[in-house]
Amino acid sequence: MALDIEYLLLLQNLRNSLSDVWTPVCAYFSDFCVTMIMLFPTFIYWCVNKRSGLFVFLSWKISVTLNAIVKLTCCVYRPWIRDARVIPAGNALNLASGYSFPSGHTMMAAPIYGSMAVLSRSKFIKALLIFIILLLAFSRNFLGVHTPQDVVVGTTLGLLAVYAAYKILKYLDAKPERENLVIALLFLFGLATLIYVTYKPYPMDYKDGKLLVDPVRMQIDAWHDAGGLMAFAFCWFIEKTFIKFKATGFNAKGVIINIIGLIPVYIIIKGILRNYTILYFGVHWGHLIDMSIMTIYIMIIWPLILKRLGYSED
Repeated sequence: MALDIEYLLLLQNLRNSLSDVWTPVCAYFSDFCVTMIMLFPTFIYWCVNKRSGLFVFLSWKISVTLNAIVKLTCCVYRPWIRDARVIPAGNALNLASGYSFPSGHTMMAAPIYGSMAVLSRSKFIKALLIFIILLLAFSRNFLGVHTPQDVVVGTTLGLLAVYAAYKILKYLDAKPERENLVIALLFLFGLATLIYVTYKPYPMDYKDGKLLVDPVRMQIDAWHDAGGLMAFAFCWFIEKTFIKFKATGFNAKGVIINIIGLIPVYIIIKGILRNYTILYFGVHWGHLIDMSIMTIYIMIIWPLILKRLGYSED
């Protein structure tokens, strides 16, 4: 028996022995850490430091686009498909469908919390952020939705994305005249990813007459994430060329202003807008447009409002 499956069965027995008392806690923690995750870099970008916000955003966008490439290249099935004895917790069979390797949750959490740990001057905050990454990775194993390899590789790639973003911005600090070139390359990276995941071949394995993984469904996250990278690159260019806002500063006034600004972001995160974009544009374009609208709001619309309020680099 593979050690990864043996480990999941051990956690499954532990989960059952505890009468699943920790299952809803882990499920809520796991989902909250990646659904509300957009709020953190947004607040940093608007309120604390624009360049620091870019660093967190860039780390995240590189990571999730890389996740789409690796996941849809390897096409590794979920643990319960590999071994029927693995029974995921709660509603995981519906929520965690599709391919398993690497973990998308860890590749969202590691770059955002990891980059914030790099930015933080507090050892306590650094330790807390690293603990969140590790706890989230463990929660994916505890819930039975990912193997150890999934979360270890996902976390590693996410942290490598932090390193890549750091080196990119350090390079641009030394050669600011290359910024447009870097932005264009990021846009093309996102576009190339979309083309690749849309037209590459996928395994079409059936069990009991049912397709194990629907490639069209698996491409949704890729369109959302790679399209998000394209939108990020576009908005980065527009903001730095035409808007040039300045972060409000971490003070009472700035915090209040930007908490108000976060309300539309929260609404979009909850999927209200996405319901309409999917209805009118289909699942692929609907997710891409939803993420693009959010990115435009974060990097163009609200910065324009902040500039009108006097927060300008000029």
